[in-house]
Amino acid sequence: MKILLVEDDTRTAEFISKGLKQAGYIIDHADRGDDGFNKAINDTYDAAVMDVMLPGMDGLSIVSKLRSRQNNMPIIMLSAKKEVDDRIFGLQAGADDYLVKPFAFSELLARIQTITRRNQPDINSRYINIGDLCIDIISRKVTRGEKRLDLQPREYTLLEYLARHKGRVVSKIMIMENVWEFNFDPQTNIVESRICRLREKVDKGFDLKLIHTVRGVGYVLDAE
Repeated sequence: MKILLVEDDTRTAEFISKGLKQAGYIIDHADRGDDGFNKAINDTYDAAVMDVMLPGMDGLSIVSKLRSRQNNMPIIMLSAKKEVDDRIFGLQAGADDYLVKPFAFSELLARIQTITRRNQPDINSRYINIGDLCIDIISRKVTRGEKRLDLQPREYTLLEYLARHKGRVVSKIMIMENVWEFNFDPQTNIVESRICRLREKVDKGFDLKLIHTVRGVGYVLDAE
């Protein structure tokens, strides 16, 4: 799962990022409110953790603007303010939860797990289906028809990322930043080589091909 962290305090951001990465999450960090808002509207996240007091745009304004755009990404607000009214304002702005600093990381993790489960209301949400391809995001098992696909961890992460953007073209830059978590180097062919390996496992032997190249743009996973 991918989490957007909007926090301008360096120590707090490092504390949260380190803990969430160790828990298996992908973290995208912004230290300004306006940058965080732009990331939220231009990418897809499973949840966001954001401070109230931020340079550029405060957390409450970010939440309000996202909700006005029908962006329902689960959001946990962080604040040093303990007053009940402040928490009420945060929730009324559209936040899903509110955590007062300082806090135990275990509590933040539990709250993230709760709001992301809340965003997946039924058991079927554990599966992503594209044609006869089925991805179980809990067990990380992948099948196509009656065939079980044996994927390496990075191959699975790449396939799940493509599947979560079903029918949408994703660029090599997006793949590098979200699957490998580092900035794109135009000289590397790591994306092309891994897509080639994934095609061998997903499409070889099947008449209907699911992984498509959009020349000069990127890749798309679709059964159409």
